Amino acid sequence: MNYLLSFFLLLSVTLFAQKAPKAISVTYSKTSNGEYIENQDKIVVFANSVTSHITTEKILKTQANYPFEQSTFNKKKQYFYQTTQLAKDKQVFTLDSTSIAKQSFEIKNDFKNILGFKCQKAVTVINSNSIEVWFTNQVPFYASPTGLGLNLGLVLEITRNGNYTIAATDLKILKKIPENVILSPKSNPVDILTYKDEVWKSQFTTIPVFKDERINFSDNLKPNDSVLRYSKGTVIVTKIKVPTIKKGRRIFIDVLQHSDGDAYDRTGSIFIIPTDKKLSLLSALEDSINVLPFYENGNDKKYQGVVASSNYTPTAELMRFFTPFGIKKYNTITLKNKEWQENAFYRQDISDLSSLLTDQEIYIGANIANYDQGGHKITVNLTIHPDESTAEFNYATPLFNTNNILEMSGQDYATMFNVDQGLIAEFTLTKTVENATLRYITTGHGGWENGDEFVQKTNTILFDNKIVHSFIPWRTDCGSYRLYNPASGNFTNGLSSSDYSRSNWCPGTATNPVYIPLGTLQPGNHKIQIKIPQGAREGNSFSSWNVSGVLLGNMNP
Repeated sequence: MNYLLSFFLLLSVTLFAQKAPKAISVTYSKTSNGEYIENQDKIVVFANSVTSHITTEKILKTQANYPFEQSTFNKKKQYFYQTTQLAKDKQVFTLDSTSIAKQSFEIKNDFKNILGFKCQKAVTVINSNSIEVWFTNQVPFYASPTGLGLNLGLVLEITRNGNYTIAATDLKILKKIPENVILSPKSNPVDILTYKDEVWKSQFTTIPVFKDERINFSDNLKPNDSVLRYSKGTVIVTKIKVPTIKKGRRIFIDVLQHSDGDAYDRTGSIFIIPTDKKLSLLSALEDSINVLPFYENGNDKKYQGVVASSNYTPTAELMRFFTPFGIKKYNTITLKNKEWQENAFYRQDISDLSSLLTDQEIYIGANIANYDQGGHKITVNLTIHPDESTAEFNYATPLFNTNNILEMSGQDYATMFNVDQGLIAEFTLTKTVENATLRYITTGHGGWENGDEFVQKTNTILFDNKIVHSFIPWRTDCGSYRLYNPASGNFTNGLSSSDYSRSNWCPGTATNPVYIPLGTLQPGNHKIQIKIPQGAREGNSFSSWNVSGVLLGNMNP
């Protein structure tokens, strides 16, 4: 078989030497670390003396999933255009007449045979990646399986960083390039950045939640058809439809925020309002905070709507973030060598909460506690991404949330940790929950030098009266976000207020959840308890702790 293959390769090269063909097709396969990549869609290149076309086997068989990309290179005109079919009736393409000519290669005196053709090596570096390109001039066409090396000749092999290779495995002589391969764009060209952005966005689903919405403090609330405003304007709520989220999908939430008047750092939260029980946060928004069940622990105070009960489910916190000091609105403050950021951007993976989102119409709210009529503006999106991850939970239920989202409606600060009992959330399971995990978010607030915002305090989590986790939530990297905080006060010791380490948050950041494993939970009654040695009140100054918890796990239907 090897002798026969060698004979045909030699015959092909001889035919090329005697008479140049009118067209060719070249099929390329991919390997990683020397291993063939299974289930790959092989690249197919068609070329003649004028152009070359890059496509794939699945595209040619009309079996490719959207989006899919094809490219054409015209050697004489030196243009390279890329076309991506985003959907059946949606296409985007760009015409590039400069980048190919700008490619720079170092031609090496190294040679090897590929499919019987003598190939020479050229090398380059792109974005710190070392690229080897093997090309031949024994074929009078200019083509490549990518946009690299199109001016060198016929590229038969490309290797990146010595471990990923695209190599020609078959070459056929054709009478002409098939008509169905020649691209005929059905839309106007866009610039290369717009093209890349459109292609990138087409790979995942974006669900807009809020677009440039104001969160402020005002008695003049003006709800519209899609966004409702509550609690003096510091809470906004909308209803969205989330499609079915397939297994293995990755879900992100992103928030873009800037000040439109408020100069201070504030607690922000994006949350789901569950409506599975008689009472929810909507009940308080539409009526009064006092319709929610109270939590009492013996410190002579009543805390509204912070723990789950038989007829109430608290909000499920998707993200907790903290606004910087006056970003954008106060960028007029000038300091030497300080160029302020225009927006704060927060983005987190919330895939573990997919069961609260998938195939549902849900209420999502946003809150930024502030006392300014200009307040803040935010844009919020959910994005759903294809992924091969199998680590996921199919069950999630909110257990507690002490963040006083409805502060302007009279909801009290979370000062229940000033007694030993702290916070207790009791719940009942009707089925076994495997891989049970507590998704726990915690931040300390209040006071000045001696307040819990600036003092390290241990959070102790008990499950069914046994300690399952204990840690000190603390951020020491707050100084990294100085350029997000134009209105942050500067002190005589050379520090800014935004520089100081805090209890698990910094102005201009989101707080990461902590995941606490609880094992396999059997049906029946269970209890989670949170203990924090909250600092004592000092005059008008007091400390508080915003903690939220969602029970995650896997439950059989």
